[in-house]
Amino acid sequence: MSMTHRSAGFWSGSVAATKVRYVLWAFALTLGLVGQALAEPLEKTEIRYQGWAGQVTFPELAEDLGYLAPLKLKWVGNTISGPQDIQTVVTGDIDIGGAFYGAIIKLIAARAPIKAVVGYYGSDADTYYGYYVKEDSPINGARDLIGKKVAVNTLGAHLEFVLREYLARSGLSASEAKQVTLVAIPPVTGEQALRQGQVEVTALNGVLRDKALERGGLRKLFADTDLFGNFTGGAYVLRDKFIKENPNTARKLVEGISRAIEWARETPPEEVRARFDKIVAERKRNEDASSIKYWKSTGVASKGGLITDQQLQVWIDWLVKDGLLKPDQIKASDTYTNQFNYYRSGKAAEVR
Repeated sequence: MSMTHRSAGFWSGSVAATKVRYVLWAFALTLGLVGQALAEPLEKTEIRYQGWAGQVTFPELAEDLGYLAPLKLKWVGNTISGPQDIQTVVTGDIDIGGAFYGAIIKLIAARAPIKAVVGYYGSDADTYYGYYVKEDSPINGARDLIGKKVAVNTLGAHLEFVLREYLARSGLSASEAKQVTLVAIPPVTGEQALRQGQVEVTALNGVLRDKALERGGLRKLFADTDLFGNFTGGAYVLRDKFIKENPNTARKLVEGISRAIEWARETPPEEVRARFDKIVAERKRNEDASSIKYWKSTGVASKGGLITDQQLQVWIDWLVKDGLLKPDQIKASDTYTNQFNYYRSGKAAEVR
């Protein structure tokens, strides 16, 4: 073959290759532009929330993992109560808060315009609430609690509902159950109140439970898992108005939180604890983070905190039985949405 033919072949090949590269580049650019067009802008980029002293919330974990960007969290203070947290959502002072399902249902029944969007805590073999008495206490069953005082972190929430279910399942009448007095005290003083005789029973979980048991002298009366097994007990909520006015922001926020929950469910506990330690150290709130070393699991029973009718129906039934709701007053499906959860059904099809 002559040099001329070789050169012609070379140049024709180069031109062809260049055209192919150009077409591929143009195609890639088009995909990028389409992707940008499909990525709808966020209506707002700052999310107000309340934290928990010495603990890391899932919105905080999601931000640290990079799941929220370009959303930014704005910490407005701490809470010690789920009901207070979601009431602050209702008043519009924060954008997202979390509480026990029963408290959420009661607020919605009172016409609070909120929806549960992702389950964030629960109970399992490692993470649960136990109700403890002194080792030498004469209390051995539900009937022994008549006339006694039980310490809980707040009224109308998880601990009260679980206790009252325990009493009901043990055969106490409504009038007998009313003779069991609930005392709302800060969780950190629950053990002390029990040991000093201010109450006969105290509800403990996490670090407070483990430290109390290390000191000895206490005995478990029952645990929430004895009644309900492994279950998701509460959810984060958003205002209906927030969802309507900020659908893209709501999706970004809840997708990020659900991914963070699943990350914590699937990651070895020691890695989760290390991440929590880092977050607490970096936020510089002058707090005691020693409780993090006792963290064992999320307690969340479903992938990414997906919510089901069953999770809420058990508490709706309880409220109806207790006379706080009318039969058929509230449908479980009307109290929550999974439409923003990263693991929602059909999400893969949406992406495609």
